[in-house]
Amino acid sequence: MSGRGEGRTGAGAPHRVVVLALAGLLPFELGIPHRIFGKAVDGEGRPLYTTVTCGLAAGPVRTDADFDIRVEHGPEALATADTVLVPASYELGPVHREGRLTPELAAALAHIRPGTRLVSICVGGYVLAAAGFLDGRPATTHWSSAEHFQRLFPAVRVDPDVLFIDDGDVLTSAGVAAGIDLCLHIVRRDHGAAVANAVARRTVVPPHRDGGQAQFIDRPVPDERLATTAAARAWALDRLHQPLQLRDLAGQEAMSVRTFTRRFREEVGVSPGQWLTRQRVERARHLLESTDLPVDQVARDAGFGTAQSMRAHLLAVLGVPPTVYRRTFRARAPLDVGPGARQGARP
Repeated sequence: MSGRGEGRTGAGAPHRVVVLALAGLLPFELGIPHRIFGKAVDGEGRPLYTTVTCGLAAGPVRTDADFDIRVEHGPEALATADTVLVPASYELGPVHREGRLTPELAAALAHIRPGTRLVSICVGGYVLAAAGFLDGRPATTHWSSAEHFQRLFPAVRVDPDVLFIDDGDVLTSAGVAAGIDLCLHIVRRDHGAAVANAVARRTVVPPHRDGGQAQFIDRPVPDERLATTAAARAWALDRLHQPLQLRDLAGQEAMSVRTFTRRFREEVGVSPGQWLTRQRVERARHLLESTDLPVDQVARDAGFGTAQSMRAHLLAVLGVPPTVYRRTFRARAPLDVGPGARQGARP
């Protein structure tokens, strides 16, 4: 994979994202990378990415809406990419039916250079899987397609419960809006939480969402008269630096621990303990990026208690210890922003 934010056009040049538009694409998904990556800038307002759209040939591309789009670039643009992104298409033909690339699509993907980061949104993952890029790797797709995806590509380790999966140089997301989550994650991974939070704020979306796809699978609508856990979550966010017990959160909603835990998981998609850990990781990331507080103090303020505990959690979620994270991202935060792996996965 190429370096953080450094495209192949030269050191310090914007990272180049090439989006492959295939017939039957969803216009919403096609716009996600242009919006998210297009809003990512450094502290001096310079763009961190350039985003280009290509097709199997230059010219019109059908969408699943009542209009076509026109792309100016053919598949040769894929050879210029630091990251290739494949959004969903509902006209994949043998790719979707048999797990087999058409000759035209295979020829297009052959332009991709080794080491290029590969990304898919929703059923765009079928293209990566049919090309063999997902063999032996964890991946996800829209929950309604997960079973079919696994049958068609048994070499892929499909996880239907998460919003996205980051497997290093190959990243896949669940359906539609999960593409926003994944693109924000990529910005966060490349340039830190402050830059990603600034993009999210300008786009008016949450910087990250809790829980996984299980939240969105069809189920009976809950009784609106039942209490929610929102007040307990807000209460906990103001007290992340304190030891918090499950009974403390349940008490905020006047529920038993058992009822609160069940309701919390129904609403958020993860357990209260998993949610608290994620919030503390995000608090630690913000403090490491935006302050010069000693690591021990960051650990206490984020609610981890000790630097050793915070180190273990950051290694599990981010893959790097606190000192490395701070050294990588401390100087990259834009000046106009404030606090803020697998997203939505079970930690």
